[in-house]
Amino acid sequence: MLYTGVDFHKRYSVACTMDAAGARLKEARIVNTPEAIASYFRDLPEVSQVVMEACWNWGWLYDLLGELEGVEEVVLANPAKTKIIADAQIKTDKIDARALCTLLRGHFVAQVHAPNRATRAKKNVLRQRVYLVQLRTRLRNRIPIILDRQRSLERPIWADLFGKKGLHWLRGLNLPEPDGLLLSQCMALHDALNEHVRALEASIKEENLGNPMAQRLDSLPGVGPILAAVIATEIEVIDRFRRADKLCAYAGLAPTTYASGGHVHHGRLLPFCNRWLRWAFVEAAWTAIGCSPYFGDIYRRHRARGKKANIAITIVAHRMCQIAWSLLREQRDFSQAPPTKSPSPVAPNAD
Repeated sequence: MLYTGVDFHKRYSVACTMDAAGARLKEARIVNTPEAIASYFRDLPEVSQVVMEACWNWGWLYDLLGELEGVEEVVLANPAKTKIIADAQIKTDKIDARALCTLLRGHFVAQVHAPNRATRAKKNVLRQRVYLVQLRTRLRNRIPIILDRQRSLERPIWADLFGKKGLHWLRGLNLPEPDGLLLSQCMALHDALNEHVRALEASIKEENLGNPMAQRLDSLPGVGPILAAVIATEIEVIDRFRRADKLCAYAGLAPTTYASGGHVHHGRLLPFCNRWLRWAFVEAAWTAIGCSPYFGDIYRRHRARGKKANIAITIVAHRMCQIAWSLLREQRDFSQAPPTKSPSPVAPNAD
């Protein structure tokens, strides 16, 4: 068996191959084309295990390596935990490839989960929707700035300026230049973003109809179709997590812990986590405390204890993550009351 470390970059990659004894058999800088990568592994005398880091756009290379005949297995390494590379005082592409190869040969790679191609495609759609909504929010924050510059403009009082009535009023405004031009451009961008967001949301909701994980998560208060799709896609397979606390740690909803000499200190949330999963649970928690008595009571109870709002909402999100794990493991929908257990049979009276 051979071992190959690949240091992946945008336009090229550096590969290093060693045998079981650690002797370097081949090193090369490869242009990132399917033909050049396939040629490197075709010339190796034996099949090889390959390790690469989960860095920028790793998916296409991971899929390509997995399809080559000269590659037996592809291991995806966590770049944040590859200490031998991160702490190196002399760091080059060639040294990085050798370090990855050495870690793979010694079975010391901090491996991360590699979602399949279909799951990665779903993630791209969901993250595109999040990106467009963030752009729309920035635009909605800019439009009131234009309106505030108009001293004589009387603004109707609506709960939502960007609701149906508010948008109709904004489109009918005739402001002096250059603010009139700026407002018309902002409204055109807002309408285009709205159209793209609605198209993506329709696609996501249709996808959820065939996804039982998303449907079960949708039953959780505060988790709508979009957040349910995000959570289900980021988890992918619930069997990856043997306990609820494993999922909470993966989602970054567990605190860091420092214990030494009998003293235990809990600090900030775990820094290395799935930030999309943490974002989804925190967003759901803010909605849940307003629509669910159960989650609202958790939030108010911790606020009464003196916890700040962001800490209290994180506690709610942590509890939601635990419940989500139970729903997916037990394949059931959420209910306010815990599932009833069948009564144990009563022993017959000895008399």
